[in-house]
Amino acid sequence: MHKAGDVVLGGLFKVHFFSISPDMSFTSEPQETTCHGFDVLGFKYAQTMAFSVNEINRNSNLLPNVTLGYSLYDNCVNLGVGFRAALSLVSGQGKEFILQESCVGAPPVPGVVGDSSSTGSIAVSTILGLYRVPMVSYFSTCSCLSDRQKFPSFFRTIPSDAFQVRAMIQILKRFGWTWAGLLVSDDDYGLHAARSFQADLAQSGGGCLAYLEVLPWGNDPAELRRIVDVMKKSTARVVIVFAHDSHMISLMKEVMKQNVTGRQWIASEAWTAAVVLQTPDLMPYLGGTLGIAIRRGEIPGLKDFLLRTRPDLHHNNSYENNLVRVNQFWEHTFQCRFAPPPAGWVESGGALCTGEEDLQNVETEFLDVSNLRPEYNVYKAVYALAYAFDDMLQCVPGRGPFRGRSCATLERLEPWQLVYYLQKVNFTTPFGDQVSFDENGDALPIYDIMNWQWLPDGRTKVQTVGAVKKSVIKGEEFTIDEDKIFWNFQSKEPPQSVCSESCPPGTRIARMKGQPECCFDCIPCSEGKISNITDATECTNCPEDFWSSPQRDHCVPKKTEFLSYHEPLGICLTTTSLLGTLICAVVLGIFIYHRSTPMVRANNSELSFLLLISLKLCFLCSLLFIGRPRLWTCQLRHAAFGISFVLCVSCILVKTMVVLAVFKASKPGGGASLKWFGAVQQRGTVLALASIQAAICTAWLVTSSPAPHKNTQYHNDKIVYECVVGSTIGFAVLLGYIGLLAILSFLLAFLARNLPDNFNEAKFITFSMLIFCAVWVAFVPAYVNSPGKYADAVEVFAILASSFGLLVALFGPKCYIILLRPERNTKKAIMRRGTTK
Repeated sequence: MHKAGDVVLGGLFKVHFFSISPDMSFTSEPQETTCHGFDVLGFKYAQTMAFSVNEINRNSNLLPNVTLGYSLYDNCVNLGVGFRAALSLVSGQGKEFILQESCVGAPPVPGVVGDSSSTGSIAVSTILGLYRVPMVSYFSTCSCLSDRQKFPSFFRTIPSDAFQVRAMIQILKRFGWTWAGLLVSDDDYGLHAARSFQADLAQSGGGCLAYLEVLPWGNDPAELRRIVDVMKKSTARVVIVFAHDSHMISLMKEVMKQNVTGRQWIASEAWTAAVVLQTPDLMPYLGGTLGIAIRRGEIPGLKDFLLRTRPDLHHNNSYENNLVRVNQFWEHTFQCRFAPPPAGWVESGGALCTGEEDLQNVETEFLDVSNLRPEYNVYKAVYALAYAFDDMLQCVPGRGPFRGRSCATLERLEPWQLVYYLQKVNFTTPFGDQVSFDENGDALPIYDIMNWQWLPDGRTKVQTVGAVKKSVIKGEEFTIDEDKIFWNFQSKEPPQSVCSESCPPGTRIARMKGQPECCFDCIPCSEGKISNITDATECTNCPEDFWSSPQRDHCVPKKTEFLSYHEPLGICLTTTSLLGTLICAVVLGIFIYHRSTPMVRANNSELSFLLLISLKLCFLCSLLFIGRPRLWTCQLRHAAFGISFVLCVSCILVKTMVVLAVFKASKPGGGASLKWFGAVQQRGTVLALASIQAAICTAWLVTSSPAPHKNTQYHNDKIVYECVVGSTIGFAVLLGYIGLLAILSFLLAFLARNLPDNFNEAKFITFSMLIFCAVWVAFVPAYVNSPGKYADAVEVFAILASSFGLLVALFGPKCYIILLRPERNTKKAIMRRGTTK
């Protein structure tokens, strides 16, 4: 298809599906390649280029003094045919046509629109790139073509597959599909898309491929059966296909045969708009397909131009009718034939064509301008070359971008000069889309997201449900309207397609050996660790004062454990302590009330009062061991305990010594011993002994003071509040001093137990000291082996037991006589001697 002009643009289009290559042996006659299988859409793309050139020629603002022409070739989906066509375009060796009266032959074209396939563009652009002839493709998406080192003069108005892959991954992420199968065609388009998809999917962490299969060229039933069987057995419910519609036709035949339903298909731009797949037989399988489609555009006036396409019956040279092969389009559309038919082009039988048939009376994709997608890219490609020429011709000599600030001219145009201007193209189409190329020759990417909808009446509708685009200002944008999507599932909801269900909070992912990273087990977090997000890879430790909840999804404050006033054990000990204090107060009151009686006076009433007060302090100091430990309670509890008991035992010791002194004074010559045990000496002795304990406590508190401590050694999920003693030596010296006084009192009382007094207090002192020593001897191992609050409970119990032992043993018999046997509370009864041995 040719049209003369000052500047002739080349074009490569797929007007036929198949080709028969000639015999290339030296013995055969030279033959041309025969093409057959008319492609209406490919012919429409070529006509769109013709329309674009015509529109530019009528535009007085663009290339006002230059007429564009075109020379369009059919590549027949054959690499060799397309390659020879491109060489013919740039070398000027194409089929002859009259350009001017004085010149015969097609001049070399400065730029080419095409090719339609990535493989063809790679082959052609490799050669054209050597001479820097610009090539603007409208349909080649392979990301490999963005390599400026290999393809320095390649441009395209369709986005790269790299962007299409990212768009598909965003769809997967949007619906939570982490487990998908990938089918690709066995060519540059499919194989490069597969590599790009695998790399981007791994980098984004958006999911895994359950399988990757390469669709065979041609009819290979065994291979297709194997691939569909893989799909059928896989748990992946999402199938992504980077292939051409011809591959999908062969694949879907096998899918129908094996009845593989329940799959969500995601289509690449190569077959998203394939009407041949939108049939009632295939929609039960392909209904609901989500596809990436080339940006839809509008081209005003294109339909009127297409309607003027008519057979060239009279060999006119006007731009409307100079298309050499339009007759074949006519035969294909109206299922007729011309008489006689052109040799090698008869593909349809039926009635004879008159050339007067009306295109408006027949349904054909050729006239459908409601969904212009590849056509819109062809339109933008032609305009990109036109704007590049326009910018070049507006160059002012002496201010040009080339050597010596020169400008390019049509008479001496070098292809690389056009590449320079094409790289800087920036214009807006009537539809409102900006067209420019980045440093790799790629246009600003924009795709529509399509959905194949199966209507209740059986009709098929392909609806736009979203878009994905990239702009200079906003970057990548992804929008999709889920309410518009038709889901071909019984639930009418998006399917689930995961290898393993998400791990809920409280668990972590455990990878399955030898499986993709999307296949995993969910392991509950161990105690003290949590995960509060879905699909956590690790469980995190809770802070020191916190513990994991039963669900292991959040940290909760650890339970605080100490000997509390509110728990039964604390209540019992507190009650017992207060009861002992009350009894001491009652006994003290009895003794004060009966202080003039012989029983009280005969037993050293002053020491008895002091002993009762010290016992009362012993009962009260046990309260310091109950409740939340604080610094002052930790420091005071042991000091109060130590001094109170030393005061108590000191009183008992002095009382025992007084008993012995009195007995010795009753013997001849023993009266002098009493002078050492007067009231002053007794008070002084008690004070001195207590002062020693006070000094021990002071030294202990100053050097290594007891302090509250959060102990997590006993229980992982609990904090045991306890008072650490600070210095074990200090605590041992304190207890040892009390024990020393207690043992000394016990020994002295034991020696005086058989004294002949009717009421010998030494016996009761002996018994009380025996109880005291037994309690505290048992206390040490029990205290050491009791954890946490139970150590405090043991110590309180020891304090209360020893205090009650002293109280009952020393004051029980006296209160009995004072209250119940007053007849024995007389001086005569007290002074009466018992029989001695």
